[in-house]
Amino acid sequence: MARAGLSKVKLTSSAAEMADEVGIDNVTISALARRFGVTDASLYKHFKNLRELRVRVALMAGEEMTDRIGTAVAGRSGKDALIAFADAYRRYALDHPGRYAATQMRFEPSEVADSLGLRRSIELTYGMLRAYRLTEPDLTDAARLLRSALHGYIHLELSGGFGHPRDVEASWSRSLDALHVLLRNWPSHQGESS
Repeated sequence: MARAGLSKVKLTSSAAEMADEVGIDNVTISALARRFGVTDASLYKHFKNLRELRVRVALMAGEEMTDRIGTAVAGRSGKDALIAFADAYRRYALDHPGRYAATQMRFEPSEVADSLGLRRSIELTYGMLRAYRLTEPDLTDAARLLRSALHGYIHLELSGGFGHPRDVEASWSRSLDALHVLLRNWPSHQGESS
């Protein structure tokens, strides 16, 4: 029997909480139904399948993370913006590991076509990088490098991959210093063939 008051928003929010508790791969329609004391079938009235539920969690998480980053970088540029951006990105991932993992899913264009949060995330990233006087295609290359560097560091940190006694915060800070130097001295794009 379906419980009154269930909505996509409420269910997505609960699935996001569950992702942080047990990991996005363990968020299932059945587990979410148990959380609300309803049958699986009652949730299929809200989601056509598990993929839709996980995509909704990812999009919600992406909007939350983008809001944090947007607040952090407001009024900043150059290295200050880079550090604020990276710190907000990392803090969100550490605070919400399951939601963050969901944001790393591969999406079909149709699944994210209407996502204002994703569009805003791209605009924030490119806006911050434009302060380094980058233009296309270097802008896209730098955005990919930035995402790879931040995600790689965070993934290793979350999985306990930093066993060396060197302080993780100190290494993070030095990594951002290095990214800033690299972005400021980005190699010019000349004569690259497709």
